[in-house]
Amino acid sequence: MARKTINIAIDGYSACGKSTLAKDVARKLHYAYVDSGAMYRAVTLYAHQNGWISEQNGLDAAPLIAALDTIDIQFQFEEETQKSHTYLNGTDVEQDIRQPHVANYVSEVAALPEVRKKLVALQQKMGENKGVVMDGRDIGTVVFPQAELKIFLTANIEVRVQRRLNELYQKGVEIERASVAENLRKRDHIDSTRDQDPLRKAPDALTLDNSYLDKSEQQQWVLDRVYELTR
Repeated sequence: MARKTINIAIDGYSACGKSTLAKDVARKLHYAYVDSGAMYRAVTLYAHQNGWISEQNGLDAAPLIAALDTIDIQFQFEEETQKSHTYLNGTDVEQDIRQPHVANYVSEVAALPEVRKKLVALQQKMGENKGVVMDGRDIGTVVFPQAELKIFLTANIEVRVQRRLNELYQKGVEIERASVAENLRKRDHIDSTRDQDPLRKAPDALTLDNSYLDKSEQQQWVLDRVYELTR
């Protein structure tokens, strides 16, 4: 007998490995994967490209909000990399959105109610037919409050810093450990204290501390929960 199809929401702090876990689980289950964080990064990149973010003046939100209807975000699976890439207005920006200048401002952009309203609506539409794994910071609380499986992912700060450093080094980005640690703490604070849809654990979410779990152990833990719900 075929298993029923569900939606899976994975929330948690930056550099906990949410996207890696979500991608692995989606691939194993043959579900669609949606990287909500990449969507907010794409909007942040768009603001950078148009000069609405600068080191001197920070974020100028007004023109970004006015331009939201001109922003189109799509995901496409790339055979060459065997990964889903983020497209901003038809251009592959998967590498660009992972750069530090985007990471430094994405939490501020994501805190804008107008940005959240637009992207949440897009995300909810993607999950209408079930069979979606989505990761972010408000998936289980706002985007998919009725998701059959909600997971809150966490890890200690030193582990998260090292993971982010490894990720950036692999992309050829050289950065000081202290800068990465400061960025993560800043994002944790903004994400957890913003007025609009703050990062918090849904009451019915399961906590997974993956500080000392490898990828296969995390994946199996989630799959075990899925199989319990869909048998």
